[in-house]
Amino acid sequence: MNPATLKLMIAGVAVALILAMSATWKIQDWRYGKRLAEQAGLHQSDLDKISSAAAAQVQAEQGKRLALEQRLSASEQTHHKELSDAQTTQDRLRDRIATADVRLSVLLAEDPAGCNAVPATAGAVGVVHGARRAQLDPAHAQRIVAITDAGDRGLIALKACQAYVRELNPR
Repeated sequence: MNPATLKLMIAGVAVALILAMSATWKIQDWRYGKRLAEQAGLHQSDLDKISSAAAAQVQAEQGKRLALEQRLSASEQTHHKELSDAQTTQDRLRDRIATADVRLSVLLAEDPAGCNAVPATAGAVGVVHGARRAQLDPAHAQRIVAITDAGDRGLIALKACQAYVRELNPR
């Protein structure tokens, strides 16, 4: 073979080799692109599932929060009603003491000297028979009612606080 033909043959093989490599590269590029598209689709599917789960969790938490707020609101209304009722009862008692409809009295210990004692009177109120009682001055009675009113309010507030904590920390 002459050198020109040999050069031409080598050049043809080189061109064929370059074309084969180019075709192989294109096929690999196409396969890699297909694989990347599949992975992107799977990734998007995973992201959709995660988003859906997160949205469901947020909705469940909002439902729990709303239910808790409703229970706390009902508890607050009950607390307010109890305070209002206690205030009304205390106001009525103060008015009755002020108008002398009701007199507060205390049982006296048995004192042989018998000073400052008022004899017990039987009545519809249910006085203990035979026990000696002393009536309180209306001003002192008003102070006692004010003290019991503060105590009642404190107990109602404590009960409301305990109910609030129980609602926030169920067992």
